[in-house]
Amino acid sequence: MTTLIVNARVVNENTVQELDVLIQNGHIKSVGKDLQHIPADKVIDARGQYLMPGVIDDQVHFREPGLTHKANIYTESKAAVAGGVTSFMEMPNTVPNTLTQQLLADKYQIASETSLANYSFFMGASNDNYDEVMKTDPTQVCGIKIFMGSSTGNMLVDAPEVLEKIFANAPCIIATHCEDEPTVRHRMELFKEKYGEHVPYNIHALIRNEEACLKSSSFATSLAHQHTTRLHILHISTGDEVPLFETGIRRDGRIWLPDGELKLVTAEACVHHLWFDAEDYHTLGNKIKCNPAIKAPHHKETILQAVLDNRIDVIATDHAPHTIEEKAQPYWQAPSGLPLVQHTLNVMLELSAAGKISIERVVEKMSHAVADCFQIKDRGYVREGYKADLILVDTNATTLVEPENIYAKCGWSPFEGMQFGSLVTHTFVSGHLVYENGKFNEEVKGERLLFNR
Repeated sequence: MTTLIVNARVVNENTVQELDVLIQNGHIKSVGKDLQHIPADKVIDARGQYLMPGVIDDQVHFREPGLTHKANIYTESKAAVAGGVTSFMEMPNTVPNTLTQQLLADKYQIASETSLANYSFFMGASNDNYDEVMKTDPTQVCGIKIFMGSSTGNMLVDAPEVLEKIFANAPCIIATHCEDEPTVRHRMELFKEKYGEHVPYNIHALIRNEEACLKSSSFATSLAHQHTTRLHILHISTGDEVPLFETGIRRDGRIWLPDGELKLVTAEACVHHLWFDAEDYHTLGNKIKCNPAIKAPHHKETILQAVLDNRIDVIATDHAPHTIEEKAQPYWQAPSGLPLVQHTLNVMLELSAAGKISIERVVEKMSHAVADCFQIKDRGYVREGYKADLILVDTNATTLVEPENIYAKCGWSPFEGMQFGSLVTHTFVSGHLVYENGKFNEEVKGERLLFNR
C-alpha cells in the first residue's frame, strides 16, 4: 500500500518546510513539493499539521514477562503509538531478569507477535553473568544495561571488579542507572528512624538526593573514560551532574565532540524531570515517586538548559507503570515508577508552546539524536530510503488526559485532568498506519530495530 501525505509542515533536521511525503513498501519513497500527481492508495491532506519522525523512546519498562498485572508489551506499545512513539528500547528488570541470551531472545519473540511499535531490548548485567553479556550482538541489540543503583531481582551491579571488566570489554553501548546504593540505603535508614510512617511530602527527593546521583554518575563516567567505552547515562535528575557532560554535535549518524572526537559519554533527560519538581509531591505523592527522584525546582531548569546546550543528548520517558493500588500504599511500600509513554510528546510540545524549547529541538532530542546515539539503522529522520516511522501532530487541537483514553494497562497517569495543546492524529510504524484519529489498525506488527555498528 502506498500513502501520500500532502501539505504537511515537515519538522526535520532543524527545519520546518511545507512538503509532501510518499510512503511505499514501508519506506519513505519521496519527500518534496508538489507530489500530488503521484498515484497512491491513500492520500492524507495534512494542511496545518506537523509531520515528524516518530519518537524513539530509549528507556521503557513494559513489564513482560513476569509483571504483566502492571503492563505488557502489547498494551504499552499501544499507548506508545497513540502518543507518537514509533520505537522503544525496553529494560531488562522483568521477571525473570533478562540476564541470558535465551531470555533476551524470548522477549524479542513476544514483541514480534504483539508489539505495535518497533522494538529493541537491553541485555541485563549482574554481578555474575559476564559471559552472557559478552555474547550480545551489537548489530541486533540496543545495548547493555547496568543498574548502578536499586533494581528488581538480581540486577544491582556493585562489584567493582565486575564493573571494570564489563566496561573494559563491552561489545556495544552501556546504559546505566546511576544512584549510589550505599548512600541511598544509609539515608533511607536515617529517615525511617527520624520519621517512621509519618514522612514529609518530599522525602523521596531527600533520600535519593543529589549526592547519590552525582557520586554514581561520576564513577560511571570515570570508568568510561578509563576504558574508552561508549556510555549512556539514563534519566539525569540533578543539575549537579550536568558538568560531567560535554557538548555534543550530531554528524554522520554519530554524536561527536567539537574537537572531532567521538562523544564517549552521552546522557538522557526524562520528561518527568523536566515537568515536575519536588513541590508536586504535595498533590501527587507516590504517583510521581520514581528512581532517581524528582527533585527541587531548580534542577529541572538546569537539566533543560543542558538539553539546549547539547550536554544532555536525548529525551525519553523511563515509562514504568504500576497499578494504582500499588501506588496507593504508604510511602515505604509504594513502588517507584510513572506511566508516561503516551504523553511524552505532548509534554515536550507544551514546553515548546511556552517558548522553552523549539519544535525543531524537540524532534532532534526525541528522534534524530536517539537514532545517532544508538546508531539505529535507517530510522529517526524524514529521509528518502529510511523506514517510514512518521507521525502527524495537530497543534490546533487538544489532548485531554482522562482514564477513558489512557491505553497503558495500569489505567492511570500523573497527567490526569490536564489538557495538552497538541494531538497526535496519525502514527505510521515502518510504513503501516497503525493509529488514525483514535482508531488502531493492529494487522501489522512493529519491526526489530537494527544498528549500524
